[in-house]
Amino acid sequence: MGVVTVIFFMWGFLTCLNDILIPHLKSIFQLSYAEVMLVQFTFFGAYFLMAMPAGRLVAALGYKKGIVAGLAIAGLGAIGFWPAAGLHLYPAFLGALFVLATGITVLQVAANPYVALLGPERTSSSRLTLAQALNSFGTFLAPWFGGLLILSNIVKSPTELATLAPAQQLAYQTQQAQAVQGPYIGLAVVLFLLAIFVWLFRLPALTEATDKGDHDRHSFAEVLRHPHVLFGVLGIFFYVGAEVSIGSFMVNYLSMPDIGHMSEQQAANYVSWYWGGAMIGRFIGSALMAKFSPRRLLALFALINALLVLTTMSSTGSVAMYSIIAIGLFNSIMFPTIFALGIERLGPMTSKASSLLIMAIVGGAIVPYVQGALADHIGLQHAFFLPLLCYLYIVFYGVSGSKIRTAPASNLSGNEQA
Repeated sequence: MGVVTVIFFMWGFLTCLNDILIPHLKSIFQLSYAEVMLVQFTFFGAYFLMAMPAGRLVAALGYKKGIVAGLAIAGLGAIGFWPAAGLHLYPAFLGALFVLATGITVLQVAANPYVALLGPERTSSSRLTLAQALNSFGTFLAPWFGGLLILSNIVKSPTELATLAPAQQLAYQTQQAQAVQGPYIGLAVVLFLLAIFVWLFRLPALTEATDKGDHDRHSFAEVLRHPHVLFGVLGIFFYVGAEVSIGSFMVNYLSMPDIGHMSEQQAANYVSWYWGGAMIGRFIGSALMAKFSPRRLLALFALINALLVLTTMSSTGSVAMYSIIAIGLFNSIMFPTIFALGIERLGPMTSKASSLLIMAIVGGAIVPYVQGALADHIGLQHAFFLPLLCYLYIVFYGVSGSKIRTAPASNLSGNEQA
């Protein structure tokens, strides 16, 4: 558990660093909200495209080697930021992000079910929530780290840039490139070192919960016939979409004159508290779910978040600012709880269900992009009705959608099936 939770920390850090990269790229490339959301579209789109290949990779290598492969691929993606920043090309950034996200997809497919399986099924939600708390610690530190190293540089407008001499323009572009290159090269080194560490560490195989233990060779379609899996896939889609969308727009939102009226660097510090709230909530939630129904807690937390989104949409100033930051606290248990409920009682079909659930993280690509398009037309504050709808779906999943209506034959005896 200790080794695997370090992996959770790293991918949380890398994922949340996008929230700082977005305003930086928006400024230096003069992008619209919809255009800059291609960062999240590319990053989380990789989950959709690469989750099934990642599932096959983990099935072939096993959980341990799958984690090592994921770390190595993510490290290669981080290295890609060096030429992307040097060339000053937005598509090159998106390409590096795709490779980085592919590595994290492999990590997600391997590590989430692995933690859920490291102990009794009854406490799998609690255990996965605890591991995700370390993931949230990474998301808590990333905005502070990124704000200090990336957003601390003053970005010039196209008009200001045009007044500079060619030599000064070159020096300016070099400075902007270095603001991104240094942090991501450092992260690449850490990822490669972690891959070596996990390779050397002895971890239990748990092959009975992978395709190697699936003697009947169930298809993905068969796995989706379990309603709690299908509704869980949609739950992950809408949850990640809402969480990422709110985090992605928060710097720009808090910078608005009628909301926080602050600089982007100051706003980045508040983004840390959004993700830090998720970390605190996961430590608390891990203890709560050992005593109370995970389904009821999930529905309650989602309902509270829906009310907080309504509050930030209908208010200004401090009320709007703190209500959107508080959403992070109640986001806390959602991903691990939906994931654990989605793979419940699946036996050897667990790794296939894991791939499907990780594919659904594509919500983090689609929902922010749609919200960005809405923000360009109706304003950023009103566009938050999209995350509101996402949280209302999660209320349904906690109340009804997560109930197990059918049980896989592979887990039951003949008398139990009858």
